Amino acid sequence: MNDGVLVLVVMTALAFDFTNGFHDTGNAMATSIATGALPPKIAVALSGALNLVGAFLSLSVAATIASGLVNTHLVTLTVVFAGLVGGITWNLLTWFFGIPSSSSHALIGGVIGATMAAAGSHGVKWHGVVSKVIIPAGLSPVIAGLIATCGTYLVYRLSRNVPDGTRNHGFRIGQIGSASLVSLAHGTNDAQKTMGVITLALIANGTLNSGDQAPFWVILSCAIAISAGTYLGGWRVIRTLGKGLVEIDSPQGMAAESSSAATILLSSHFGYSLSTTHVATGSILGTGLGRKGAEVRWGVAGRMATAWLLTLPAAGLVGAICYWIADGIGGTAGVVVVFAILVIASVALYLQARKTPVSHHNVNAEWDGTVVPADAKKEPIAA
Repeated sequence: MNDGVLVLVVMTALAFDFTNGFHDTGNAMATSIATGALPPKIAVALSGALNLVGAFLSLSVAATIASGLVNTHLVTLTVVFAGLVGGITWNLLTWFFGIPSSSSHALIGGVIGATMAAAGSHGVKWHGVVSKVIIPAGLSPVIAGLIATCGTYLVYRLSRNVPDGTRNHGFRIGQIGSASLVSLAHGTNDAQKTMGVITLALIANGTLNSGDQAPFWVILSCAIAISAGTYLGGWRVIRTLGKGLVEIDSPQGMAAESSSAATILLSSHFGYSLSTTHVATGSILGTGLGRKGAEVRWGVAGRMATAWLLTLPAAGLVGAICYWIADGIGGTAGVVVVFAILVIASVALYLQARKTPVSHHNVNAEWDGTVVPADAKKEPIAA
């Protein structure tokens, strides 16, 4: 056992959970913020609180991450650590460019890449990866999009004789409930992924036996980390989802959120490590197809799809490189060196982002084809 490395692994896992929170806030709240159903700061506070609650509702996804994707007897603490660094790196890069990519797939890709670097391809349970990750990744945005398309069409059809002002006011109220449900579902699905990784680290360290469930302190710490990240608000990603894909009205927002919540909760029940980003994006695109005359920006959607295809291999490559560096140096020193590199790179990226900030002040600025609104380029806005 190496308790010093274990502490660094747990710290890195909670850091990943934090980035997962602010990267994925838009999945729940982007449409509510875009339609004005909720003020931006209240939206992220509500989402953070419900992420905290949702993290305690199920452990099925955590079990999938802990033992369903890699052979636990071949996994070391250095492997888990390197995988987490791969996930964090991809999360931060895509956040900087405002790309709503999958935190789940970044984490899984990082762990798989580090495992392959350490033990070869036989260390990965490819059947589990395909059935629990890749197939759901392909199907989930399509299913969510179809549900949202049908829901949007029915909403406008059934409310066609209601005055626009009255209809939008009513659906804004409904959005508060549907967005809250997505936040609850997000906590149920995404917080478990970090729980699973920490559990995997505890198994690798000999603290737990293979097949054991996550201890309560793991559940609590992951719930707090993802909730805090959600409250911080990933405004760059929120802007892309809320303003960049489709010009959304309140009926569309409620349809998108309801579709996302249903899909995510169902996947959590069956233990599928689903990407809430894929689901939310599919739902938002579906509302554009379901509303007559709505503008869908397929160029933005295409850039997002490209990022989705790159997530697993890119995070996996970073995970593998980090493992080779840490293992080459050896022992605790190798992990400390990679950890220091991660901290320095993260701070540098954050400082670069501060030069063109997106915050609750300008997240709803008119879409001009860029993530960063024009006013942010002229003068910094306090976050």
